[in-house]
Amino acid sequence: MVIETPEPYQLLIADDNRAFRETLRELLEPRLLLSIHEVDSGEAAVEYSQEFQIDIVLLDMHMQVMTGLEALRLLKDLNAIRPCILITSEATDELRKDAQEADAHSVLSKPVRRTELCTTIADALVGAYDNPAAN
Repeated sequence: MVIETPEPYQLLIADDNRAFRETLRELLEPRLLLSIHEVDSGEAAVEYSQEFQIDIVLLDMHMQVMTGLEALRLLKDLNAIRPCILITSEATDELRKDAQEADAHSVLSKPVRRTELCTTIADALVGAYDNPAAN
C-alpha cells in the first residue's frame, strides 16, 4: 500500500522500548511515505508534538510516567484531527472503550503485523487529512 502525497507525513512513535521503536521503523519505512520521529515517553510525545508538525502518532500503552492513553488525550486536545493509534499487549475491552472515548483511531495488539500496521496508518491518514468533512 502506498499513500500518494507531495510531502511525507510526519509520524511520531512513542514507546519506552528502543528495540520496539526500531522494529516499527523497519516495518514502516519501506511501505509508506513517512518521515518517522521517535520519543521514549508519553510526556516526550506531547512536548515533541508542540514543537514540530506531527501528522500521526503511534503510542505504546504502557510507558513509565504517562500511559499512551493519557498522552493520547493530551495530543487530541492539542490537535483533534491528528490520528493517534495505541499499541498494547493487553488490548482489553475496557481499554478499547476508553480509547474510543478518547478519540483514538484504533488500538492494535502486540505483536503487530506489518499489513495491519500499514493499513491502519494509511486509513487513519486518509480519514483525517483527505476527508473534507474532517478539515
